[in-house]
Amino acid sequence: MEPTPAAIEQLLKNILHPATGKDIVTAGMVENIQVEGKKIRLRLVFPQPDPLAPPLKKEIETLLSGAFPDREIKGNIMELIRDKKPAPKPAANEYNGLTEVRHIIAIASGKGGVGKSTVAVNLAVALATQGCRVGLADADIYGPSIPKMIAAENEQPLMQQRDGKEQLLPIERYGVKWTSVGFFVPPGQPLIWRGPMATSALRQLTRQVAWGALDVLLIDLPPGTGDIHLSIIHELPLTGAIVVSTPQAVALADVEKGVNMFLNKGLRINVLGIVENMAWFTPAELPQNRYYLFGKDGAKILAEKLHLPLLAQIPLVQSIRESGDGGAPIALRNTPDSAAFYQLADAVLK
Repeated sequence: MEPTPAAIEQLLKNILHPATGKDIVTAGMVENIQVEGKKIRLRLVFPQPDPLAPPLKKEIETLLSGAFPDREIKGNIMELIRDKKPAPKPAANEYNGLTEVRHIIAIASGKGGVGKSTVAVNLAVALATQGCRVGLADADIYGPSIPKMIAAENEQPLMQQRDGKEQLLPIERYGVKWTSVGFFVPPGQPLIWRGPMATSALRQLTRQVAWGALDVLLIDLPPGTGDIHLSIIHELPLTGAIVVSTPQAVALADVEKGVNMFLNKGLRINVLGIVENMAWFTPAELPQNRYYLFGKDGAKILAEKLHLPLLAQIPLVQSIRESGDGGAPIALRNTPDSAAFYQLADAVLK
């Protein structure tokens, strides 16, 4: 039997949780089954700390090792505690535009300058190109870059009244719905706001938007950890988070902090995986060559250490930078330069 995710899931239905009597698959305790080379990875999810977690992990290791003796299972089962928190209710006089949004995914980075917004914009376009209904909210209140990256710096969203409540109509471009504080301030003008003002603006850019029916809403977070991140986590029903990094050691140290923020026992947000941006440099005239300017496989190694999927490795290519500066994301093209973003979109969909 081939160790496909479907075959592994079927096998795991033979393992029952002693307290509930339900098999761990039907109970929704098994997530993110992956087969990478010789390694089989999966996540075991609990709604609260469970003393039966160690024997359940041992039972899974024994079962899978017996079925697939040539594969590595031990050490590749990650425990995750995630309580089912209900989405916060909006105030009675506040419009809630998230009622028809199926999944909300935060795009984060431990530090600035790693290309998080480039990844977020191209992921949004790639998902839309594959038929998903997609929105993106630019939550980087102090450094909004989305308007420039989609050539919409001179556009401003309209407001409408519905049932006596104000709604923001997102900008629609490239098959994606976009909001950003950058649509409301002139380029180059800084926003000198304290935390509460930024949080209020963020609420308008997410909850008070007429998103309509969306499969995925991406939230492009500011770098680091702080007020904006906590507001997003507490106010929005996140499906999970994606963390973007470059391979260099100084970026990876901050990535680990960012991952641990989401997995903190007081927050418990599912981390879908890590994206390694600027993984290597490939010059246009030598498309087969790879030069590891920031180190090789740094984020890949960190993902293995944290038992998280590496969702994609995106090269440092001149055309990606030029397309972002020109307002036409590279994911609009069907070229080798855009392939990494479609691989990322496939990984997120799976």
